[in-house]
Order: sequence, then C-alpha cells, then structure tokens
Amino acid sequence: MNPILTKSKYILGLECPKHLWITFNQPEKIRKVTLAEEFKFSEGNKVGQLAKTLFSDGIDLPVGNYSENLEKTKEAMKKGKPLFEAGFAFENCFSRADILVPVGKEWDVIEVKSGTEVKDINVHDVSFQKYVYESNGLKIRKCFLMHLNKEYFRKGKLDAKKLLVKEDVTSQVNLAMKDIKERIDKMFKIISSEKPPKAGLLIDKMIKEGNHDCFTENCIDDLPENHVFCLYRGNKLACELFENGIMHIKDIPQHVKLNGKQNIQRECEIKKKVYVDKEGIKEFLATLKYPVYYLDFETFSTAIPMFDGLESYSQVPFQFSLHIAKKEGSKAEHHAFLYDGIGDPREDFAIALKKVIGEKGTVLVYNQSFEIGRLKELAEHFPEHKEWIDNVLKRIVDLLVPFREFSYYNPKQQGSASIKDVLPAITGKSYKGMEIGDGGTASVEFYNMCYNNGKDVREALLRYCELDTLAEVMIVEKLKEIVG
Repeated sequence: MNPILTKSKYILGLECPKHLWITFNQPEKIRKVTLAEEFKFSEGNKVGQLAKTLFSDGIDLPVGNYSENLEKTKEAMKKGKPLFEAGFAFENCFSRADILVPVGKEWDVIEVKSGTEVKDINVHDVSFQKYVYESNGLKIRKCFLMHLNKEYFRKGKLDAKKLLVKEDVTSQVNLAMKDIKERIDKMFKIISSEKPPKAGLLIDKMIKEGNHDCFTENCIDDLPENHVFCLYRGNKLACELFENGIMHIKDIPQHVKLNGKQNIQRECEIKKKVYVDKEGIKEFLATLKYPVYYLDFETFSTAIPMFDGLESYSQVPFQFSLHIAKKEGSKAEHHAFLYDGIGDPREDFAIALKKVIGEKGTVLVYNQSFEIGRLKELAEHFPEHKEWIDNVLKRIVDLLVPFREFSYYNPKQQGSASIKDVLPAITGKSYKGMEIGDGGTASVEFYNMCYNNGKDVREALLRYCELDTLAEVMIVEKLKEIVG
C-alpha cells in the first residue's frame, strides 16, 4: 500500500524530515505518548467538540474508517450544510476538515485549534488542506483559524461564542501554498528513500513555533552524556558544533568562544570535577531568614476554563507540600494539603496554606516565577486573602538561583538546573521508582481522580509533592556542608 501523507504528517515533514522518515520506515522507534500528552490531545478534542456546537445544523461524519469517511463526505456535500470531519484524498494526500461551511457554491474552511493565537504552523496546516480540497474541485472562498480567546475569563455559564474566536487567515494560507506541490513531492521522496535524511536540528524558518524536539523524539541516536546540546543557552552554537562533528562538551576546541557558564561546563568535563563558587553559595544562604518555609505547589490546567475567574490554561493549584525549619539545624516539620472534592480547589488551597505559613521568615521555592504567579492569581480572585498573600510574596527566595548562576555545577546535571537533575547530582537521591514522579503526571492523575472518575492516587500524589520540598531541604543542607 502506498504511503498516505496526512496534514499532521505534512507538518511533521516541515518540522523535521528525519522524523517523517522514521514515522513511515521505523515506527517502532516512535516513543510512547506520555500521560500529559494524552491529556493535551483530549483537551484539544474538547475544544473541537465545543466548536461544533456553534453550527447547530452541522453534519458529523465518521472518522474511524478512511474509505467510509471519503464516501460519506461525498454524500453529505450534496446537503448544503456545515460538515464536520469531511475527508478528501488526492494523489496519496489525505485531509479532513474540522469544519467546512457552504457559502453559495463555495466553501469556507475552519480549522479549530486549542491554542490562544494563530501560529505559522497552523497556517501551513490549513494550506495543506486547501491544496487537497481544491485538487478535488472544491472552490474555497476563505480560510479561518478558530482558537481560544485569551481575553475570555469565565463568569457563570460557559459562553462558547465568546471563548472561541475566528480569524481570517486566507492571505497567509495563499502565501504558504507557494511551492506546496514541490514540498509534498520532496516529502514522498524522503518517505520512500532507503536512508533517513539529516536530523532537523535547524528547523526550517517557515515554521517558527513547532512542537518537535529531535532529542525527545529519538531523531538523534547515540549522543554521549554532556553532549554539546547540554551547553547552557547553546542554541545555534550547539547546532554548529554538532554539524561540524563535535558531539561532546569536553571536545569543544579552546578557540571556540564560550560564555562563562559554558566554560565552566567544559572545564568540569575535561577535569571530571564539580565546580563550586563558595562565595556565591554563601551569599545565597545569607538570604535565608528563619523560620524557613520550604514550599511547592501542584496545579492542573484545562483548555476550557472550568471555574469562574479562570481563562484558558489557567493553572489551578490543588496541592501543596510545606517543610518548616523553625531555626537553623532543627528538623523540618512537614505539612501537606491535597484537595478532596469535585469543585474549585483554589479557596480551600489558600485557606489551608494560610494556616501553616507564619508572618515572618523565608518562603523558599524552586523556580519562583511559578509560585509567585499562582499566588498573585489567588490574591486577585480572593481579595480577602490579598494582604496575607502580599506578605508571603515579599518573603519568597528562589533556590534555583545558585544553580542557575552556576555557583554549583556538577556534570551529572548535564546543563540542567531543574530540581529533578540537581537533587541526584548534589545528594545522590532521585525521583526514580516513584508511582508519580513528575508534575505533568501529577496534574493529570489528580484531574482524572477528581473530575473524571479516575483511580485513587492520593497517596502517590502526597509522596511526590512531599519529595519536592524534602528535596529543597536536602539541597540547602548540602550547600551548607559545601561551604563549611
């Protein structure tokens, strides 16, 4: 059977020709979709279903069977009504339209996306559709992108007409269709070739906001630890080094200009040792005022806002872990909160946190922008808690700082300052073996448990979040050891 190029695979070919080749020729290399990615797909489907409600007389076509979809589309075209998932094929290219709307003898294409703005990649998606539809004899009048309105805040019943906005992208689509036939022909040559093309490290400039990552998608094989793409803010330089055959940070020639942090990485690799700036660590530790509150939040977000005061993809806090060290050298006490209900968890979360955080002392977090953002949102939605939240905000200190500034750097971090990489590098402890071991999984598991009749994962969630703040405690203690 000849390969079929769908719109999603066309976009993949624009982003990374090698991954397109792998998809058709080595499908066993395609990694398993994560729970967080599955959730993202399901959220996109919910937005698509909501968009259909704006066309009450629309006809929903079956999508499971390729041939049936094509046949049903031909029959439905005669009825002069909006069509959902209408499928068309041309020269081994296949595309289904989210929504096709008849306008006299012409048709409007409406592509529904779960993002909050039009991206270049969306325009190329529609350009492929238009190419296939027009090749089937359809007269396309206009092309639209329907997406989530980032200005919409839910208040009461959900208003789909305000949540979803439609932008005319006809001119951008027509521009993107230039040379589309040549691009499609090139993709079929790639698919049918015996060997894969070069990995798409320098992504084609026509696609500015792609989601493809050659590392996570296994497009690049057999990279050593601390490869050049681990360089701190390496970006273009890392690509140039790789393309010149330099794969390992330690092999970067001395004449190649590196910034201070990149130099530290190279020296650590060459000398196989940890870099420590004791003065930098001491300056950081001096910012801690006891009692110290080691804090971490967990949140979930949905494309369609669930509660009042939320916009699309608002982060909803549902859990926290807090370790309190009342004075230097004392054992930290642990407090935890995990929402137990089917409603909006935010106020219960704020009240529980208010009970355990005192009015004085450092509130220590890891990557402060996240916690600060959530606290400010809580203060805005629950003004009765604003004074207390403002007090907390003034006392926040970010444990990320000494690692982001390379006051401590261990090659085991492989260029990362994430707590998931810092913890094992500095303490030998890790998140491995946990039932829930990352924030994305925690978010989805909680959502499914509370709002989707999912399995009870309370104990696993509590253990995971507790480790986040226990990790902060252990890291601070290790920093103190290092500076004596």
